[in-house]
Amino acid sequence: MSFLENGGFGGLSMLYPVLIIGSAFFVLCGSAFFAAWVYQDCKKRGDDPVLWAVMVFTVSPFIGLLLYFLRRSEIKTACHACGHRVSVTANYCEECGTKIEKEDDQMMVKQGTHHLKLIFAGIVSMALMLVCLTGFIVSAASGNGINTNIASNERVWNMGVIMDFSTYRNGVWKLHFKSASEGFVKEKNMTITDADSQTLYADISCGTVPEGAALVLWLVQGDVVKSVDVTNLSEPLAYPLNEFENGKVHVRLQINGVEDTVSEIYIQ
Repeated sequence: MSFLENGGFGGLSMLYPVLIIGSAFFVLCGSAFFAAWVYQDCKKRGDDPVLWAVMVFTVSPFIGLLLYFLRRSEIKTACHACGHRVSVTANYCEECGTKIEKEDDQMMVKQGTHHLKLIFAGIVSMALMLVCLTGFIVSAASGNGINTNIASNERVWNMGVIMDFSTYRNGVWKLHFKSASEGFVKEKNMTITDADSQTLYADISCGTVPEGAALVLWLVQGDVVKSVDVTNLSEPLAYPLNEFENGKVHVRLQINGVEDTVSEIYIQ
């Protein structure tokens, strides 16, 4: 089975997911507040409040509100004589001809600015969304909080996607991938229990290797960083771990253009 994945939030400062989640949260809040206002406004005008509220919430508050204001009905009042609903600006009922009292008109107009708290809350939510989004864009453009150093002891950020199948059971990491973005790093943390006697084994075969393509295996632990080109292995790699210490070691595969690759990596 194959599936498409990206690097998630790995390799990013916590600021980035906070800003992304914050942007999404405030968009939802703003949409909900504006949808609630539209619901109340529709009820006052005799339109379908549920339909328009759902539209504003799902389409986006900007487009939804624009469509609503272009489409919404004018405020109407009931004729005292026949009950027919007529515009508050009308002087006579179009159904029976009865004169419409202007005092009622003025009362209806005053009610035009209703539920201002919902409008204010929606505007504040959208403003906070823009603040979060701007902060994310500025931080990403500056590169602050993004770890792209493959020799780092922290998770590496991947700006790309990989179509792969990966499992890790009983200390054996199996990775099969069809293709990946240039420079994509797939990694797994493994544990060394006896550095003097243990060996890392890597059985890797690259089905498609375009000119200039390569697959590099990295082992990173503290200040110890080792890399091996495993693009064209004629036999499984056996790499001694006596230069490392007991404990966690980052095992990484840096994918540079190779495709249709099958790998099995473990420490024994």
